[in-house]
This record gives sequence, structure tokens and C-alpha cells, in this order.
Amino acid sequence: MQYRKLPHGEEQISVLGLGTSSIGMAGEEEIEATMDLALENGINYFDMASADAAPFPAFGRALAGRRGKVYFQIHFGANYQGGKYGWTTDLDTIKRSVDWQLNALKTDYIDFGFLHCIDEEADWRHACQGGTLDYILELKRQGVVRHIGLSSHTPQVVRMALDEGIPDMLMFSINPAYDYHKEGEFAIGGVDERQSLYRRCQAEGVGISVMKAFSGGQLLNEKTSPFGRALTEYQCIQYALDKPGVLTVLPGVRNRADLQRILGFVKATPEERSYSVLGSLAPQEARGVCVYCNHCQPCPVGLDVGLINKYYDLARAGDELAKAHYAGLEKKAGDCVGCGHCDGRCPFHVSQSKRMKTIAAYFGQ
Repeated sequence: MQYRKLPHGEEQISVLGLGTSSIGMAGEEEIEATMDLALENGINYFDMASADAAPFPAFGRALAGRRGKVYFQIHFGANYQGGKYGWTTDLDTIKRSVDWQLNALKTDYIDFGFLHCIDEEADWRHACQGGTLDYILELKRQGVVRHIGLSSHTPQVVRMALDEGIPDMLMFSINPAYDYHKEGEFAIGGVDERQSLYRRCQAEGVGISVMKAFSGGQLLNEKTSPFGRALTEYQCIQYALDKPGVLTVLPGVRNRADLQRILGFVKATPEERSYSVLGSLAPQEARGVCVYCNHCQPCPVGLDVGLINKYYDLARAGDELAKAHYAGLEKKAGDCVGCGHCDGRCPFHVSQSKRMKTIAAYFGQ
């Protein structure tokens, strides 16, 4: 298992996390066994936006004596007191629900307290004016909440939260269908808007936990995939992990069998993870843009073309650390000899040899 550090903290978060949306139907013994399997394989990040209440007490039992080994995303606005998931914006109901979740998980603190499902500007205003944000901030002052986050599907609303400097973590839907299709067709925000959001999160030190990496399963079936071709789970996971700011991907699992299959990603070959096929499937507006897939490797002179591009894009987005990271590279854009090897291999039709000249001029090396 690989881990990525939370920029605004010391937490080392597993690149594979666990979504709990569907696991409640498995039964208590299977939920506990799945939790054990996840921990044994190094998964330490768990999103608790579940379809029902079942995972909470089962996780609480499975974690006896091991609470310090995991990080929970707890959603302020997800209500489980009736046994099934319900969405609420009522502050008193939110308080009771959070207390119930803490008791069920047998814990007295929350690693990541999330404003839940903030998809519209009105949702953000209500969270700010209705007391929910103040409640989370107070719990953070008390040490009950360690970090504040929010879940959203809407770039414009996320930017409002970023403008206020609120989140340390964002839960956001990332997959090729959402990123590369027209506004409103599958998701909110076009190609440029969504990519810009990812870069801004990394530049400002806001981590991203990824939901809907498989587009609710659509991408895994050629009959439902908007590309007319099925992608694999491993391709979708790698795609999300390559986006700026992303720390972890949270596939939902129903049982141990699902989790065991997902864990195969850890030992999958680069070829099994490669999503270069998207270059022939994505719409025209997505072409000519480096997505850091490194399908152009190996570079004859040893450049990490994807990483050079990522640092350049982040530096232009205002990330000062990206400039320092670029300066630390052994091989820089200025070392490009213009052989064209990467140009011929790029599935997104990026003229990387020309781009290396632009990047070298920007950084001065």
C-alpha cells in the first residue's frame, strides 16, 4: 500500500480507501470481516456516508483497540438515527446524528468532519448561516474534530469554500466521464473548470478524497459507458490518483470479495493501470492537454514528462512548492533534446517537445 501525506497535517493516508455506501447489506459479520481485511492490507481511510446505519456499530466492534490506525470521514448532514440514510440541514438533528455516529463507532473524536453534500450555493450559505459550520469549528477548537472538509459535486461551490480557507480535505467525484463530457451531461463543470479545481486544491494544500471513481459502475460496462467502451476498475483508480491534489480513492465495496478485487490494484502492472485508451475516446476539447498519464515513457534522456507537466501547471496555478519541486528534479525540461519520442506516444496528442521548451523558459532551466 502507498500513502500520501495530508498537506495541512501529518496524517499519511492510504491511496486506496474504503467507501461504505453499499456494505450495510452484507450483514454484521461480513462487515467486520471486510474491515479486518482492509486493515490487514494497509487501508486506513474510511468514508462513512453509508446507505444505512449498519456499518457504524460493526466498525466500532472491529476497531476495538485499533482506533488510532484509521481515519474516518464523518458527514455533518447525514442522518442515521432512523436506521437508513437521510439528509438533513437541521442543526439539532445534525448534532444528535453526530453523537450517534461517535457512540456507534466507539470513539470520542472525528478525524475529518465534513459538511455533507454541499452542491448548491444555497447549501453553502445555509451551512454558514444555519450554524453547521460554526458547530464544526467549535468541535475543532475542542479537539473533537481534527480536520474540516466538505463533500460536493460542484466546482463553483467548492471554490466558495476555498475562498474562505475552510477545508483541509475535499470529497469530490472524479472520473473520465465526469471530466470529459459536456457540462450537465454526466457531471457539473467542463474540462477546464474541473482540472483547474484539482490544481487549485493542490496549490492550496487541500487534499481530495475521490468518490464515484467508476461513475456508479457506468464506466465498467460498455453498454453504459459514455465512451462506448468499458474501462477497468484499475484504470479508473489510476486516473483519479494522477489528478493534482488527490490523496485517496474510495471505491464502495459490498463484501470481502469486492475488496479483495480492489486490492489487486496495489500489485497491478503499469499496463493494467494505464488509461491511455482515453486518448482515443475523450472529446476534442480534452485533447492537446497533458493528463500526466506518462504513457510517453520511457524518455530516451530520462525526463519524467508527466511530473514536469504537473509541476508547471501547478506553478502557474500559484503553488510555490511546485517550483521548488521542479528545481529538485534531476532532469528538467531544458534537458529535452526534441527527439519527438513522447509526441508520437502521447494518447492525448500533446506536442510535448514544444511544451518542454515552454516549460524550460518558464522555470529558466
